[in-house]
Amino acid sequence: MLSSRNVSLPARRRFALSLLLALFVAAAGVGQEAPPALTPQAGGVLVVDGGSSPLGWAAAPGGPLVSLLPVVSRLGGQLEAEPLGAGFRLELGESRAMLAPGSAALTLGEEIVPLTQAPQLLGGELLVPVDLLQRTYGDLLGLAFDWPGDGRLLVTRPRQRELPVEMELVHLQGITTLVFRFPERPRYRVRERLGGYDVELVGDRLLPPPRRTVQDPLVRAVAIGAERIRIDLAPGVRADHYELREPFRLVLDLVAAGEAVATPTLPEQRRATPRVRTIVLDPGHGGSETGATGPEGTLEKDLTLLIAQQLAARLEEQLGVRVVLTRTTDVDLGLDERAALANQLRADLFVSIHLNSSPRAGARGAETYFLSMQASDQRAALTAAAENLGQSVEPIAAGPDAELQLILWDLAQSQHLAASQRLAALIQQELNVQLDLRDRGVKQAPFRVLMGASMPAVLVELGFLSTPGEEALLRTPAHRASLAEALVRAIARFKGEQEGVAPVPPAPLEAVP
Repeated sequence: MLSSRNVSLPARRRFALSLLLALFVAAAGVGQEAPPALTPQAGGVLVVDGGSSPLGWAAAPGGPLVSLLPVVSRLGGQLEAEPLGAGFRLELGESRAMLAPGSAALTLGEEIVPLTQAPQLLGGELLVPVDLLQRTYGDLLGLAFDWPGDGRLLVTRPRQRELPVEMELVHLQGITTLVFRFPERPRYRVRERLGGYDVELVGDRLLPPPRRTVQDPLVRAVAIGAERIRIDLAPGVRADHYELREPFRLVLDLVAAGEAVATPTLPEQRRATPRVRTIVLDPGHGGSETGATGPEGTLEKDLTLLIAQQLAARLEEQLGVRVVLTRTTDVDLGLDERAALANQLRADLFVSIHLNSSPRAGARGAETYFLSMQASDQRAALTAAAENLGQSVEPIAAGPDAELQLILWDLAQSQHLAASQRLAALIQQELNVQLDLRDRGVKQAPFRVLMGASMPAVLVELGFLSTPGEEALLRTPAHRASLAEALVRAIARFKGEQEGVAPVPPAPLEAVP
């Protein structure tokens, strides 16, 4: 029985969390765009092991959204609101998931999990899509969730599957990449232990391949059993793990502690200890690519350069980091060249600075993006298409190493998505809190300028140049100074988190006349 192995939330804890959710709504709702049209529904029921309890839910354009709090109460776990409205944290045993209203993505450990639609806040309730429950409680506890369409959320234990698994191991440039390939995604969890890692199956069983001897400087042995994959590592070796799809693969990148990884011709892999020492700022557009144009004739390319220059000076002064701009004058620069420059410098962060445009009168506010091949919504897709349009793009050259190059680009980008999402969330939070901008949220889209960047990378749209009021603000040095300050604070917080230290908040930035 589920009730025998999970602890329900005490009534006082449920009340406190409901209050936090209500406060979150009140704080975040000021100046925000309305969420997608939600229609509250009555009579929802959560059915677990034959027992039922009330469940709030709403109809949304992408399907039903259900209240998360009753699910946590019934199935166990902890749900906490992050400070300053950054999102929510769901803890299930040793696993942690991060989610945010308005963002159609879930951070599960180091993995970014796309969702069918974004969670939303409605009347103090945090509503989530059913696939979020499947990717958390389902994958971690071996449960199955079904929504037959009559207001019932059915929770059951699915049948046990037997899945074949294949293993591949490659050692290149000081990194061992260990890949486990499955015909479909298994239910599993990864646990670190003394001397290695275990991949434990939850509700599924494996059909192990023939035993093979592992000869690798970082891996002592790999044993694949029906219920567990046991990976024994050499002393001082650590692992980063993430997923790739089509076909499904669980990937572990192994590196000796203290080793810096240098890849001269392909993207640099993640360092053993994340640090922020070099930041590349990318002023959007330039030269013949003017970008957006305001009603008074203000050009996006000019303002992005001014903001980037001011931000660079502030970052170097306050954080003691090295900052490089992809362009310092009004020149043409292709999208691929910008990320390539960051890779050549082995940068720790890449921030592309832009200003938005919309045919809708009165559009305003800031929004921050991280890379995804699928846009989080139609507006995000249109924004990415507009930014990608007309820029020079070089395809990957064909040749005997082309497949290997594509695989390494794929691995390099996948392992930085969680950090990119976190940086985007911090930037959006600082812009909202400090400047009282309309919160347009953290979004995902296929921006070409972010593709190929082998470090955490985000693109930030700092306002709508097409709106007269925002154009007037963006033309003032004081407002640009405030934008730069918000970005400094976000990067300082991210740097502190990466390096395990609490950053000193930057001093107020004086406007430059």
